[in-house]
This record gives sequence, C-alpha cells and structure tokens, in this order.
Amino acid sequence: MRSSVRIGGGHVLEEPQLAAALVALSFSGAIGLTFLMLGCALEDYGVYWPLFVLVFHAVSPLPHCITKRVTYDSDAASSACRELAYFFTTGIVVSAFGFPVILARVAVIKWGACGLVLAGNAVIFLTIQGFFLVFGRGDDFSWEQW
Repeated sequence: MRSSVRIGGGHVLEEPQLAAALVALSFSGAIGLTFLMLGCALEDYGVYWPLFVLVFHAVSPLPHCITKRVTYDSDAASSACRELAYFFTTGIVVSAFGFPVILARVAVIKWGACGLVLAGNAVIFLTIQGFFLVFGRGDDFSWEQW
C-alpha cells in the first residue's frame, strides 16, 4: 500500500516524493549548519559564541507543537492559542537573527561571521518551515508519528 500526504494548496505527495522531500530537507539543514559552523570555526573568526543560536533553532517549533496538541484544528477563524504560538515563534525567530547582530555590534564576533550565521539562520528556519509544510498535516504520514 502506497502512502501519500496532502500538503498546502491541495497537493498530494506520494511515497517516493516524500523520500525526496526528506532528502532535500536534510540537505538544506546540513547547508544551514555548515554556514553556522563556518561563521564560528574559520581561522579569521574563531569565536564560538554564535553557536548559541542553536538553542533558538531547537526551541522555535515548540509553540507550534504545543498548540497542535492543545487546540482543536478546525477551518474556523484563528484561535487565541494559535495566535499566541505565532507570537512566541516570531519572537524566537527574530531573537535568532538579532543575537549575532548584537554580538557583532559589540565586537564579540566579526561582521563576516555575523553574515555567515545569518545565512545559516535563514536556511535552517526555511528548512524547519519546509518540514512542517510537508509533514505537518496530520494525515497518514506525519511528523507526529515519529
């Protein structure tokens, strides 16, 4: 029996497409982590303070996951709990982009390292969003089963 999943816009992904999506998401996550590590480990930079943005990457899906478990997912207007989760997620993402800028502003890291960390942040957060778009529908094959 072939597994399929419905994503945004009414599109349906079959099992080989799901595998390709998973490979693409893991590849983009590796690219984002490479940018982050380059911003820390290159000889010109050599300061590992920007690695603290990994905390923001790990925490950013939590409000969405909690909201999915607590609220009833209907097609009605947005609920207050969901809006609060969007607010917290936005604050976490903005903090992840602001942290390296503040470190560069106070001369803890160099601006080149800040640019690499910001590029890594963009790629990693787009990967997290892509994961929830592909696997977050709650159909037969979703992230909730993992």
